Amino acid sequence: MKAKSIAQQKNWLLLSHAFNMDGRAASLAITDKIPYFLEAGIQPIVFSAITGLKDERFPHKQFLAWGPAAFRFDVRHWIANKYGRGFIYKITTRTVSILLAPFIGIEKLVLGYSSQWSWALPAFVRGYFLIRSGKVDVIYSIGSAWSAHLAGVWLKRATGLPLISEVHDPMVIRKSPQDQGFEKPKNRDARFRLYLERQLCKYSDFVWWLTDGALHYAKVRNPNLNTAGNATGFVVMPGANPPGDMHCKSHHQYGEYLNLSHFGSLANDRSLSIILKAANTLFAKYPDARKHLRVHAYGAPLDSLSLEAIKQYDFSDILLAHGRLEHDPDTGKSGRERVAQKMQEADVLILLHGNDEWCAEYIPSKFYDYLWARRPIWGIIHRNPRLDKMLLERQSYLSADGDDVDIAMALERIWLDWKQKQLLKPVWQPIGVDQAVSSILSHLAQEKAAL
Repeated sequence: MKAKSIAQQKNWLLLSHAFNMDGRAASLAITDKIPYFLEAGIQPIVFSAITGLKDERFPHKQFLAWGPAAFRFDVRHWIANKYGRGFIYKITTRTVSILLAPFIGIEKLVLGYSSQWSWALPAFVRGYFLIRSGKVDVIYSIGSAWSAHLAGVWLKRATGLPLISEVHDPMVIRKSPQDQGFEKPKNRDARFRLYLERQLCKYSDFVWWLTDGALHYAKVRNPNLNTAGNATGFVVMPGANPPGDMHCKSHHQYGEYLNLSHFGSLANDRSLSIILKAANTLFAKYPDARKHLRVHAYGAPLDSLSLEAIKQYDFSDILLAHGRLEHDPDTGKSGRERVAQKMQEADVLILLHGNDEWCAEYIPSKFYDYLWARRPIWGIIHRNPRLDKMLLERQSYLSADGDDVDIAMALERIWLDWKQKQLLKPVWQPIGVDQAVSSILSHLAQEKAAL
């Protein structure tokens, strides 16, 4: 009798540290897939941290991590969800941080791993007994926190059940085009991620990455990938679902200001300072632009380079930081719905790719949300031809990260297009999540010798 493929096994244990966290990219990458898995007959049981909202559609178990650093992280988010970020949040989180500080110091000194590692412990223990009770057919580990993959590997080795793994961010961060990722990192967390990548390629039945570049370098480091008895590796383009009514066509109106909006995290290697530098060049050539250009930052604090640029150019009125958009009790809109609204209100959406070598293996998750907004995108991209191609196919402004002249020229073009009310009209080609689930199930339907 022919064994069932993994796709025909319907009881799946989903290991996802971030699940149902409003607006969190790592959460959306799996929660957006859930309706399509349910439609395909998958019966999920979800293990996650307590940082998100509990899902009532299926069994959803939420665990506190057992390590002090992750415990502090999880408690902060749980209190914010339950009481908001007011007085109770400030007092409670400060107290917890003070009490745990010595234990966190010991944890970092002894192990040196990223904080969420210890969530793997309760996930493994509870998962093991659940599997032994006969309620699980397939183990599914989901990034980005690698603790989910660690728990998945442990459960696979302890029970022998099929393991499928979804790797969001590259687990090995290369430093240059010549660096293949073989060198043993000095950082202990990086060393463990290199080890864990090898474990996934050895013990998973199927493992997928989100870009061709990420899969390519994983194959270089793990030649056993796609060989008999080891993991089958492939690429899945994650896509995104339209939040709220973003799928409806928005009617853009030109106003007094040219509004450039960035959504998501910022850092010194992904900084709005390059936009402010280009704006300074623009204002020297077109002084009137100073009155009309506004750059909006949503979702994260400003990075240090952006703060320095604001002071250097006296641009406190140009770059406006709005912080994280969360659930609004007055309107009932979720943080994700509020973000969608602000996206559609923008004249141009800024997509900062970063300037690290790993950008060759990475496409910002925000890109897929942007595609639903029907607004032109200005992508500032580093060594990623596929992302360049997708942007150009959809009528976007495009610059090379690190090329100040190119960035300044792109901003000048945007300014002149806006003045003439002729900003690029993006081609309507969003990428949904349905194609991702279809691709996953299609690969899982393949026969595996181990089954």
